[in-house]
Amino acid sequence: MPTEERRNQQPRATLGIITGSGPEAGLDLWAKILRSNQVAMGAGFRGDLDAPRVVVVSEPELGLSMDLAAHDAAVWAAMQRALAVLAPQVDAYAIACNTLNWYAPRIAALGLGAELVSFQSVIERWIARTGVRRVALLGATPVTALGEWSAYRGLLDHVEIERPADPVALHRLIEDVKRLGSDDITLRPRLSALVESLQADVVLLACTELPLIADILTEKTLVDVTDLVAAALVARALPGQGAEADLG
Repeated sequence: MPTEERRNQQPRATLGIITGSGPEAGLDLWAKILRSNQVAMGAGFRGDLDAPRVVVVSEPELGLSMDLAAHDAAVWAAMQRALAVLAPQVDAYAIACNTLNWYAPRIAALGLGAELVSFQSVIERWIARTGVRRVALLGATPVTALGEWSAYRGLLDHVEIERPADPVALHRLIEDVKRLGSDDITLRPRLSALVESLQADVVLLACTELPLIADILTEKTLVDVTDLVAAALVARALPGQGAEADLG
């Protein structure tokens, strides 16, 4: 059977994105899915016909996640609304917000048919694959606190984590990316100063706003968690690859 005909007969999974905290983060994840898909398909990529099928739900109330402890009830209600729209339409999906991935266990308990590819599961697999032993974690205050409201608190079982000396400044930077937009000229120098203040050589950008301004000069390795999640989703959409190919 010709390759073209065989490809057309193989069903591809439908991917989903929940966004709103903030909306640019969903666009960023979608763009990275498209790039990862093209790279994965290689020379056989035909353009539009080989792009993944993607459904996006943007829920503005998810923006309350910047203070998750204060707004848990409202954020969870917004998340359930988004899931009710998205889950029946997709096979696998991600939430384009590191903070909101805190809800992964609660979402799993809902028993939805669609698979949530959580940020924390992807980064744990990346740590296991690379063998990295020490990382710096940059994200919103609930994330970097590594306490009750952090989706990444489980990483402490796998790797030594350095946190920013001034988490308030980092949190304000993230809020300003949301408020001012990623093109604002004041943002990148602030991120650069934060990165250079860290001792670790590997820095996890564990907030979907930070990769939007991560085109800075640094000798440190900046790991965009959103990129890893995009690859994980693409692996689930390409027939025959499976989840094990997502971090190659």
